[in-house]
Amino acid sequence: MSVNESKFSVMAYYSQRNTPKTMITENAPIRTSPSEEDRIKLEQVIEDVRLFLVGIGGRSEKEKWQHHEMLNRAILGFSEERKRVLAMIHDFLIRKRMHDTVTPDRNYETLSEAVFAEVVGLNVLELILKDREGLEEIQVVGTSIFVVRGGVPRASGHAFRAIEEVEQIQQNLVLFNQDTLNVRKRWAEVRLSDGSRVTLTGFGFTAHPTLTIRFYSTNRYDLPTLCEQEYQTMDITIMRYLRCFVRSYLNMVIIGPTNSGKTHLIKALIAEMPDHERIVTIESRFELMLQRDFPNKNIIQYEIVEDDPAHDGQQAFKLALRQSPKRIVHAEIRDDDANLYVRACTRGHAGSLTSVHVHALEDVPDAISDMCMQDGRAVNANRLVKRITQYVTQIGVEMAIIGGKRKIIRMGEYSYVNDEVCVRTIAQYDEILGQWHFPDNLSAKLVNRIRLNNHSGYELLATGGAIP
Repeated sequence: MSVNESKFSVMAYYSQRNTPKTMITENAPIRTSPSEEDRIKLEQVIEDVRLFLVGIGGRSEKEKWQHHEMLNRAILGFSEERKRVLAMIHDFLIRKRMHDTVTPDRNYETLSEAVFAEVVGLNVLELILKDREGLEEIQVVGTSIFVVRGGVPRASGHAFRAIEEVEQIQQNLVLFNQDTLNVRKRWAEVRLSDGSRVTLTGFGFTAHPTLTIRFYSTNRYDLPTLCEQEYQTMDITIMRYLRCFVRSYLNMVIIGPTNSGKTHLIKALIAEMPDHERIVTIESRFELMLQRDFPNKNIIQYEIVEDDPAHDGQQAFKLALRQSPKRIVHAEIRDDDANLYVRACTRGHAGSLTSVHVHALEDVPDAISDMCMQDGRAVNANRLVKRITQYVTQIGVEMAIIGGKRKIIRMGEYSYVNDEVCVRTIAQYDEILGQWHFPDNLSAKLVNRIRLNNHSGYELLATGGAIP
């Protein structure tokens, strides 16, 4: 059985549920309210279906995980999963000989549809999910809803009528993950295999209940694509620089605010790496999805759990360094694993990538140094900053959203001169002119390294005037 939008509307269901049923008009028949006994029966059926959906899950842990993910995807509006869940509910009611029961709510022709709306329905969010094109995030704060497209959040024009509607969706999501969201634990996270992520917080931990759905982009980007008019993330000269840096095994760091395109750029840079090279990625949540997009690459992906010492960032690094990585891609440097990433970059894992949340490229080495020293070890701060500048942050890339486009707004080469961090600006975006200019050339030291490791790239940059 498929979900028919003309028959099955969660908005209509909730509207009908909260509207008095006794209405008399000149040409309309009298509609009487369902009895209290009917409502109690429906609530019991709904609870039985919830327990049924949670209880089935296969014999193995993998099968249980796949089943719960299917339920999550149904709640989040994925059409195929919604059809499957509706069919499961229908079959369950047939086995219980309840499928012919008349639903108290007249908006639904079958009991299956009414129960589906209560167990799986997303209420007003379904109106937003009808247009998935370019949808990156849905952000719910209390009854307010914001939608992110192109990295920019905007008010959706829709809103929940009551906090209880948000809390019901939250409870459905945590139920199908065998998790809790209550006064003892006022947050939860749900992640799907396609990278979609849901973060939930309850009243008392945040001022209002929140629900943030971050959808994984199925688009795969490479450097030439990011040069196209549709994206305008970079121009041809910057692409040549970046390709040359990757193939010359320079360590790079990317900075920029949330949704500025850091993940897309990291994936585009990974696409330039040879397939045979062992790459290890370390993420707090699987977002890069490299093995799906690059099935022929020699990649190991770690997903760390910060509050679990057996699976945290430090343990992931320890194992990763024993798996002969050529490069390490660390999605974001955090306090506990900063020392390990610095150690990896200074001990032969050239060509590694990471990101850091800082204001400007000049702040990166100091920020990483501060994180390294939080464990209380005795170390010379200036010496540590120098080592980070020379070995961890050889090239820096800054991203931002300009005019609704994700752009590289600055690219620089790091050096340490007279006990200070210096950034030679290789490329800078001029927002007024709408184009990039290239103030400084690469240092002689870096040019020699490029010539040795990537002679064809060196010649291309030299021909284009990027290298004097």
